[in-house]
Amino acid sequence: MTLPLRPDLVGIEPYGAPQLDVPVQLNTNENPYPPPERVIADVADAAAAATAAVNRYPDRDFTALRTDLAAYLAQESGAHELTAENIWAANGSNEVMLHVLQAYGGPGRRAMSFAPTYSMYPEYARDTFTEYIAGTRDEDFRLDADAALTEIARVRPAVVFLASPNNPTGTAMDLETIERIAAGTVDTGPDGAASIVLIDEAYAEFRREDTPTALSIRPRHPHLAVARTMSKAFAFAGARVGYLAAAPALIDALRVVRLPYHLSAITQAAARTALGHAQVLQASVAALRSARDQCVAWLRQEGFTVADSDANFVLFGTFPDRHAIWRDMVEEGVLIRETGPAGYLRVSIGTEAEMAAFRGALKEVTGR
Repeated sequence: MTLPLRPDLVGIEPYGAPQLDVPVQLNTNENPYPPPERVIADVADAAAAATAAVNRYPDRDFTALRTDLAAYLAQESGAHELTAENIWAANGSNEVMLHVLQAYGGPGRRAMSFAPTYSMYPEYARDTFTEYIAGTRDEDFRLDADAALTEIARVRPAVVFLASPNNPTGTAMDLETIERIAAGTVDTGPDGAASIVLIDEAYAEFRREDTPTALSIRPRHPHLAVARTMSKAFAFAGARVGYLAAAPALIDALRVVRLPYHLSAITQAAARTALGHAQVLQASVAALRSARDQCVAWLRQEGFTVADSDANFVLFGTFPDRHAIWRDMVEEGVLIRETGPAGYLRVSIGTEAEMAAFRGALKEVTGR
């Protein structure tokens, strides 16, 4: 018997980083520090309280969570103009961006980004029957505004995904580039509409002090949206909570395409509790920034090519056979990521002990 699989899915492997049982796992950009015991207890209490009413559907519009997320962004990024009407949330920022393409992409429309970048963007496009076009970046993995706008004008995409800090390179966009792209895309979408410009700031809390957030210019551009996640800086990857800040009109369209009650009452309760402990949960962020900068400096000292990083990971190379290096690192008990441009590998920033293991393993397998 043959099943009627969509032709474009034949032979496609599911997305996912390797999950291997090795002592040091530095391949998925997780926060290596688990929540403190007091946060665990409060989340458990909140989940228990939500479970008492779990026979009823949750708040479909999760208004309290959206209000809390707006308050967090006001505190973290100075975006004091945000209200619940400016916020959307879903099961990870992956689902948030899928909602954006469900609402604004679709058959006969295009989405684009600039490679190398997050490998899920073309998959969101595929799943919504949106054509995906990849532009290119400069040799240092940064984005030239003039070149990007020329490509956008040619492609006329409904949605433009721009990751800052970019994954897998870690490079961030300067505010002038974001502003110019936002200003230059008011009529580059289908039928002369604007292109939605989505700045994916999944790693924003790890940015260096002089690196801005696109939230600061969002109010001037109704087609500019900024996505964040609680997976990284909040050490909340297992809870699956991502969110988006945008104009209310843009958000309203996402309410049309989401599945009913897509955020469970337990997820909402856990996320609100975590937001209440933001300062405690993010206490490790400064240490991870410092460890990242130390990792960049050490890799360069050892003679590797390293991309500037504002994230909690570092892209480095180059290797004639990066898969062989990756495999040998696994044999040494250290799992990193084989991703990005040819010849490069990516390491997530871990604990002090994990980073020491990474350095030792890399020296061993490369003979340095």
